[in-house]
Amino acid sequence: MTKAPVAVSCSNCSVKRLCLPAGLLQADIDRLERVTRKKKMFKAGETLYRAGDTFQNLFAIRSGSVKTVVIAADGDTQITHFALPGELLGLDAYSCRVHPTYAEALEDSSVCLLPFDQLETLAQEVPTLQQQIYSIFSEELRQENEILMLLGKRSADARLAALLINISSRYACRGYSPREFVLSMPRTDIANYLGLTAETISRLFSRFQREGLITVSGRIVEILDLLALSDLAGTHCGYEEGG
Repeated sequence: MTKAPVAVSCSNCSVKRLCLPAGLLQADIDRLERVTRKKKMFKAGETLYRAGDTFQNLFAIRSGSVKTVVIAADGDTQITHFALPGELLGLDAYSCRVHPTYAEALEDSSVCLLPFDQLETLAQEVPTLQQQIYSIFSEELRQENEILMLLGKRSADARLAALLINISSRYACRGYSPREFVLSMPRTDIANYLGLTAETISRLFSRFQREGLITVSGRIVEILDLLALSDLAGTHCGYEEGG
């Protein structure tokens, strides 16, 4: 007889330390769960929210991955972020109360919907939660600065290397292998995000393989030399493992 799946709550969620419950007492997590009990599955290609939608919820990624995209006045699109489990989406709508971007699932993804008005009321009563929300806002700004650096003065190979190191480090923070992971985004999305062409991305992946930096099988990437790839990216790899 097949066992029924264990219900996932904030208390036993595998990414809770990276999301809003980080640092909260169990009693406060229980209160938070009453706000965040709505969870939804999005199939690959489905939209979590659209540009122009009224800001009502934050979206916490439990599993899967999501891209956020801004649409320019001329209709051009620019991918602004690839969100992984434990990350929040929708914060950029806080000031104007409408979403300036749209969010689309890159693969089948489980998402917690957090009604922001209720979350804000609870945060006023739970100082630790309020501090956590401020920290998340701060992290959002830091990531925006990283994107500007990534797309600014770096060469094409440094941009791709920086993206791979960034994804590697984020998986490491989640307890997964920093060396082998699935790139859920297609090459065209990577090219759009980095301001390059899909052909350039394909050539760089091939070159990185020839140079012994990575191996690629479909969407599975294995980093063979974290330190060399980090040097190419112009970043510091602080999570090098033994073996």
